[in-house]
Amino acid sequence: MAGGKTNWVAIWISAAVVVLLVAVGAIVVWMNNQATAPAEAPASASIDETTGAIRLGEGPDVLQTYVDFMCPFCGQFEDSWGETVADQVSQGSMTLEVFPVSILDSQSQGTEFSTRAANAMYCVAEDNPDAAYPFMDLMFSNQPREATPGLTDEEIVSFAERAGASGAAECIADRTYADFVDQTTEQLPGGGTPAVLLNGETLNWQATPEQELLPRLQG
Repeated sequence: MAGGKTNWVAIWISAAVVVLLVAVGAIVVWMNNQATAPAEAPASASIDETTGAIRLGEGPDVLQTYVDFMCPFCGQFEDSWGETVADQVSQGSMTLEVFPVSILDSQSQGTEFSTRAANAMYCVAEDNPDAAYPFMDLMFSNQPREATPGLTDEEIVSFAERAGASGAAECIADRTYADFVDQTTEQLPGGGTPAVLLNGETLNWQATPEQELLPRLQG
């Protein structure tokens, strides 16, 4: 049998390569798990952590609205439908599910206003569910125009406090639910805002609520 020296250098190099490949594989698995893990959801019974809906009211009919706080059409929808929707919710004939989404960050000069505003809506709903609708009303009443920086965090916090969510400031400043906003935005039906559905059926928000909403209510 021919003798020979053991090539320890080659063995150690091979072992190091194996260890490196295992480490890389573990990192890839970890990154994939992080990418697919559900985003942190607000801890509130009024918020569906799966769909991202903020539920207001307990009526038999369910109106779903997907809104971006910088979207001018969303502001028009709120001006036209807001009072009627609020009345139907308060009368107990309808449940409103609000989905704050972010599709217009590119229109706020780098401040990501749409994400900040949607995050704030979740912060407010988590802190005080009863403040969610008044906060949304304040945000649309003071809606910034597209291609502007939008509202500052301090202005948003002031609206949250006026609406009754005095404990939402840190959550708003930290953008605690920005990832949750992204997750909700991915589920936006049709790709544009506002998206308005009653009991799963898409409505024409450009019609008046007397024409499009009230005749369809079943409750």
